[in-house]
Amino acid sequence: MVNLVSANWGSIPTQTGKQQRIIAAIDLGTNSLHMVIVQIEPTLPAFSIIGREKETVRLGDRDLVTGCLKPEVIERAIACLRRFQEVAKTLNAETIIAVATSAVREAPNGKEFLHQVEVELGLSVDLISGQEEARRIYLGVLSGMEFNNQPHVIIDIGGGSTELILGDSYEERTLTSTKIGAVRLTNELISTDPVSNAEFQYLQAYARGMLERSVEEILANLHFGEYPRLVGTSGTIETMATIHAREKLGFVPNTLNGYQFTLKDLRESVNRLRKMTNSERATVPGMPEKRSEVILAGAVILQEAMSLLGVESLTVCERSLREGVIVDWMLTHSLIEDRLRYQSSVRQRSVLKSAKKYQVNLEHSDRVAIFALSIFDQTQSILHNWGAEERQLLWAAAILHNCGHYVSHDSHHKHSYYLIRNGELLGYTETEIEIIANLARYHRKSPPKKKHENFRNLLHKEHRQLVSQLSAILRLAVALDRRQIGAITQLKCEFRPDLRQLKMRIYPSRPDDDCGLELWNLDYKKGVFEAEFNVELVASLESSAVVVS
Repeated sequence: MVNLVSANWGSIPTQTGKQQRIIAAIDLGTNSLHMVIVQIEPTLPAFSIIGREKETVRLGDRDLVTGCLKPEVIERAIACLRRFQEVAKTLNAETIIAVATSAVREAPNGKEFLHQVEVELGLSVDLISGQEEARRIYLGVLSGMEFNNQPHVIIDIGGGSTELILGDSYEERTLTSTKIGAVRLTNELISTDPVSNAEFQYLQAYARGMLERSVEEILANLHFGEYPRLVGTSGTIETMATIHAREKLGFVPNTLNGYQFTLKDLRESVNRLRKMTNSERATVPGMPEKRSEVILAGAVILQEAMSLLGVESLTVCERSLREGVIVDWMLTHSLIEDRLRYQSSVRQRSVLKSAKKYQVNLEHSDRVAIFALSIFDQTQSILHNWGAEERQLLWAAAILHNCGHYVSHDSHHKHSYYLIRNGELLGYTETEIEIIANLARYHRKSPPKKKHENFRNLLHKEHRQLVSQLSAILRLAVALDRRQIGAITQLKCEFRPDLRQLKMRIYPSRPDDDCGLELWNLDYKKGVFEAEFNVELVASLESSAVVVS
């Protein structure tokens, strides 16, 4: 039998064309909305940046009572995204990939906002977890800087969160996301102008306390004798580098990529900034418009992180999340096959890591996945029209469908939903994780119903249909390994459109096994499948094996 763990588990067709392609990536951050437009050269593979756009929208300026995104902020964001779309169209971008981070993640109406964006603009925005944000930041930095087989710590200070990442030329070792950012700490901790000594001392202590756990995790994953290089990305760090360059060099280099400054220099800058009013900070040479309001909090986060890490200098990288979104798109579309090739299996590795964590019986889950994908493939374009991406989600759900046993045998399908939903699978968007969790949830017992809260979390009709159909397939796959002993080796499906009948021929592993329990369970569970696809399922046990092409 093919071992699915090492098999081609969900391949996406490789792009054969060698023409240059233009892609746009948008990052809906807590402080600003950014867009980068790149020209991809598939033969290298590499990309060059041909356009950048930025607007300070302040999604993080949420309602203090409800935590919701404010109507006027939503209006600004949608207007900004509309303008971004027009710019991307002008530069002939073939597609726009958009992601939203902490401000939208944490807002109770965040998903409704993204749904409104899709309705009004036709733009699909992926909500990503803090860890997934960190992984894509790592990809972005790796695409723009040589690591030379040396460990690097990457720090990205956003408006609402700070990501600390440890990685080398081959893989990310540690991905962390902490709920401190320049906008968040300014709003929550600074009320005086200039900042009072008491507020400044508390700001430093709070940032340090919040960062300690992430730094401990980073340091724990360093090997003996390793001294990592610190790389900084994002607006706060680029602003501090710009101010430093103006003071020390008298000019700002054409690119900040590779620019360095020390912790000593940073401390001096922080001490100057803390004594200024907001209007005074706004006049500092190199200070971008509106950055003066939040720069002190951002600079303090950086200062405390460098101090905790025990590093004396920082190197700036201008590539970050947006470029990482591009790299991730190139990986999933098979446009990268050399230096970053390992990353294409990040989803698979993340699912298997979760399976191990929750003590899943992988031999059983592997068989269930093989059966599920076999049914999916043999009924594609006949009973359904889902493609390679949906096939990957089905695989993930099949591997993890029983992980809820880790909590309890009773209602384990519901526990599976919870563990998958809150497990931060890497390589997936929040919507994709929601789909995988729902698929696992409905591998047994009740079929999907609108009254179920988890099913209602899927805002799109298409996603609900996907869960309804693929969970029906997963039910059959689970039944085919009812005894969890590999009694069935393979299956072959044949559809008779005149009768709306799907004939399923089942081949036993041993000729003396009647597979009675599997056939009974298949008959018991087939009702959901039959109702979903409007077919009659007729299963029969065959006497000898056949090779299914």
